[in-house]
Amino acid sequence: MQVPITRLDQSEAGTIDLSPAVFEQPLRSDILHQVVRWQLARRRQGTHKAKTRGEVKATTRKMYKQKGTGRARHGAASAPQFRGGGKPFGPKPRDHEHSLPKKVRRLGLKVALSSKLADGKLVVLEQASLDQPKTRQLAEALKKWGWSSALLIDGQELDRNFELAVRNLVGIQLMPSVGANVYDILRRDVLVLTTAAVRQLEERLA
Repeated sequence: MQVPITRLDQSEAGTIDLSPAVFEQPLRSDILHQVVRWQLARRRQGTHKAKTRGEVKATTRKMYKQKGTGRARHGAASAPQFRGGGKPFGPKPRDHEHSLPKKVRRLGLKVALSSKLADGKLVVLEQASLDQPKTRQLAEALKKWGWSSALLIDGQELDRNFELAVRNLVGIQLMPSVGANVYDILRRDVLVLTTAAVRQLEERLA
């Protein structure tokens, strides 16, 4: 499939052939769900912790005598039903990561790329570079495109001036092709690939 190549100033720079095996996959929402869930699980720190009855700092003195009060039998104030007491079955530090086959991960990235192309939300840039690291210059160029939420994926090496200019723009994200992932592609409205990124992604996912 042929897609036009444009420059940052919206001028045309020819066309590029996109591999059907990478950019024309049928939409699989189940695969996207699995991959996104796997990604977000890996990002979780898993450091949540609640103190148990044995870890709460409280007196161990019996609250009142066992018999004769007409009230329930209680021991220490660290019991869960009292304010400041320990929490039963509370969260403990653990690893939330789970396994996902590599084939599913690769397919998920292909489906994410294909969905952006099918929705008309994929743009191919000739290159993502600037003469100077000027955020205002880049912001004006992106405003003409109408991009308020976009993910720009470049080749293996990022242009330093472009990298410095884009990092102050809200809603605009830049990453090398090796960092391309399903979650970041789906969370942004527009996907912008440089020609170098297209070739590297096709080589990676072929």
